[in-house]
Amino acid sequence: MREVVAKKITDTVKKLCVEATTSLPEDVTGALNKALAKETSPTGREIIRQLINNSKTAWREKLPICQDTGLAIIFLEVGQDVAIINGVLEEAINEGVSRGYAQLRKSVAKDPLRRKNSGDNTPAIIHTKIVPGENIKLSLMAKGGGAENCSAVKMFNPNSRKGEISEFILDTVKNAGPNACPPMIVGVGIGGSFDYAPIIAKKALFREIGMHNSEKNMADWEKELLDKTNKTGIGPMGMGGKITALAVNIEKRPCHISSLPVAINIECHAHRVKHAEI
Repeated sequence: MREVVAKKITDTVKKLCVEATTSLPEDVTGALNKALAKETSPTGREIIRQLINNSKTAWREKLPICQDTGLAIIFLEVGQDVAIINGVLEEAINEGVSRGYAQLRKSVAKDPLRRKNSGDNTPAIIHTKIVPGENIKLSLMAKGGGAENCSAVKMFNPNSRKGEISEFILDTVKNAGPNACPPMIVGVGIGGSFDYAPIIAKKALFREIGMHNSEKNMADWEKELLDKTNKTGIGPMGMGGKITALAVNIEKRPCHISSLPVAINIECHAHRVKHAEI
């Protein structure tokens, strides 16, 4: 049994929060550069240039990429042979978020109805999975509210056609429009249950841009939906153009024989994801 001191988790989460809010991953910057080469709209090209320059300035000056520094979403894989000592796992994670956001804008309403800010961006949304081994893997996303608000979930009839699901996905993208700060990333979760499909969709956003589903038919569907999304004409920041999305990622899970849940989680161009292993 390997022992991990809770403070190590706190320190790691703090670092991830700061890095995520100030530095875009290489796959995102690469996708933006490719988008710039493909975009034909002068306005769209200028917007993408500004997004790229903004990310460079944020990295250089260690400043937030966006004024919305996001809600901390953490997917956690905990090895079954790990023992957390001198603290509690969830408390250690939230302490890391609190410390990481000490100099950042706080974006969490402690009470969803009274709208009072928590003051330290906690609590984080934590999804934990127990896996073999003696390591802890953390994947953190600083998730902005604007794009999150454009997300959707629908319970389809189990005999619904693939085309109906495609229409739902594209309608969600169209309804999001400029509010999702495109070029966006579209995560799709198919299967599970009413509550689990959105988690699948969220997890799909953690996939590196350019990597497709391992099943060929699903990968082909992703490419088809990306092409159709980019033909909507919404364009960068909703100002028109060829590039509305950088990726469409689909994940699926088994579900009840009488159900077919589908969730869509929209992500903006400020796709702030960082990973660490302890």
